[in-house]
Amino acid sequence: MFGEIEGAGFEILDPRFGACFVGHARVERLWTGGRWLEGPAWFPAGRYLVFSDIPNNRMLRYDDTSGQVYEFRAPSNNSNGNTVDAQGRLVTCEHLTRRVTRTGFDGRIEVIADRSGGKRLNSPNDVVVKSDGSIWFTDPSYGILHDYEGDYAEQEQNGCHVYRVDPGGSIAAVATDFEKPNGLAFSPDERILYIADTGASHLEGGPRHIRKFRVTEDNSLVDQGVFAVCTAGLFDGFRVDRLGRIWTSAADGVHCYDPDGTLIGKIRIPEYVSNVAFGGEKRNRLFICGTTSLYAVYLTANGASLP
Repeated sequence: MFGEIEGAGFEILDPRFGACFVGHARVERLWTGGRWLEGPAWFPAGRYLVFSDIPNNRMLRYDDTSGQVYEFRAPSNNSNGNTVDAQGRLVTCEHLTRRVTRTGFDGRIEVIADRSGGKRLNSPNDVVVKSDGSIWFTDPSYGILHDYEGDYAEQEQNGCHVYRVDPGGSIAAVATDFEKPNGLAFSPDERILYIADTGASHLEGGPRHIRKFRVTEDNSLVDQGVFAVCTAGLFDGFRVDRLGRIWTSAADGVHCYDPDGTLIGKIRIPEYVSNVAFGGEKRNRLFICGTTSLYAVYLTANGASLP
């Protein structure tokens, strides 16, 4: 699984990208055998990565101390996006149960959100936790459109929205004009929230972009327009580094955008990429979920302090 991978490598589109890696850096394939991998989340205390294999209804764990991959949870309720809160607990989006959960240190699973306005959510997709403890997640309908990544069901919500759950448990829709909201991430100072829309997956001519929102003091969002349009497939999950660069999934690998919106380079991956996460002891290792395989590459960039 290690060594040179055909079709993988760095593509420099702007001189700024050259500073993001050393010349001998190479992409590694750490594991293969999934069906549609998603939701990587790094746990620094245990030096492991948790990620989802949605159609196979399981979560997997890559152990950085041994290089082995083990089953973490099965069944997983067709889990998708994962993240880690400030206390080091796992927060997960589940398609099958149409909910967002948090796993405690004792293994108990707590429901964070499964309804809005008294109606069931669609199928929570990706999630981030702000430093104030609020939990933000996207809720497209992918998990209820068919039985492949969940269970076919009628949509109860009047659309596909982005939600915020406050520390006290109240839920609010913070963005309601998306076709299929998907990945999301805060800027390092949390003043900006980036949200992907993958509406082109089911709507001809639909959105295939990342939008930018200013976060106000009361945690509402002010639309700042389209940040970037995907040039290969669709943006799905993404993460932000300490300098505010966005590292996002795409059909041909990982695309890196400067905070000014310029596509400065790509990490070519020979599979459609769904999501990424920074990890490792110094948060300078980018873990990449391809369609069937887990990849990683060391960078000179470091992930922002939030997962």
